[in-house]
Amino acid sequence: MKNKTMVTYFILKGVSDVPEVQIVISLLVLLIYLITLGGNLTILLLVWLDSHLHTPMYFFLCNLSILNIFTPTVTLHKILVMFVTGNNVMSFIHCTTQVYCFGWFGGNELILLTAMSYDRYIAICSPLNYSSVMNSRVCAGLTTFSWSIGLLEFLPIMITLLQFSCYASNVINHFLCDIMILKNITCNDNSILELEIFTMGALSVFTPFFLTFISYVIIIATILRIKSTTGRSKAFYTCSSHLTVVSLLYTSLVCQYLTPSSTFISTKLLTLLNTAVIPMLNPFIYSLKNTDVKTALQRKMKYLRSMF
Repeated sequence: MKNKTMVTYFILKGVSDVPEVQIVISLLVLLIYLITLGGNLTILLLVWLDSHLHTPMYFFLCNLSILNIFTPTVTLHKILVMFVTGNNVMSFIHCTTQVYCFGWFGGNELILLTAMSYDRYIAICSPLNYSSVMNSRVCAGLTTFSWSIGLLEFLPIMITLLQFSCYASNVINHFLCDIMILKNITCNDNSILELEIFTMGALSVFTPFFLTFISYVIIIATILRIKSTTGRSKAFYTCSSHLTVVSLLYTSLVCQYLTPSSTFISTKLLTLLNTAVIPMLNPFIYSLKNTDVKTALQRKMKYLRSMF
């Protein structure tokens, strides 16, 4: 018979069992986190200061940047705490709170990217009606909806998880608390939890993916009907950054949750990719592939140089 434990805390093993590797990865994670903060805060500051960027697309981008700050802060902080203090203990409440926030921010991001795909759909397929359709009320409503749904859709799982107290072990071979790991090590009947996870996955992952996919099918069909090569290139350029971000995110999710993983190391690396690398890359994708952001940054740098 398996040992059954009434758990009040968990012990995280981190990214690697090898201390030297753990140190290297911790330093790398710290560097990635600082770059993530710098890049996303720069996007937020640019949009706030530059009136040319006060458009629906950059309003959504600001919300995405906020999520790109929150997500690594919630998921990576324990790696940094373990590196600085050596403390790898996480209380049950701390662990479940991390699970909830991770699910909330993840669901929010998928819905927000769907809203951004709708914004690109209107901009390319109905440009004359863009200003009237994507007004401030619609933008505020879409972002409020994404934050609210992200907050609520994970609530049933959280309520069920809080009722669990019996686990086969309180050692988690990961650097964060993940709902799938907790489900696998609990001694309680987890059939309801499995149903809730499946339902949430269908609603929060496949529904946004389907809506985004449909939007881009229509967008690409519209672009292909443009006779001018220059016009097609310009139209595709307006949605290339968002399409790149969407492709990266969904590819990482598929690799992390829908493909078989033979080792814990590969699972941890995929989680690092999803929670650390992609939030770091997003602001660079939008700035490097977006003329408006680069122009706004040049204007502000020129203004700062003139002051000194």
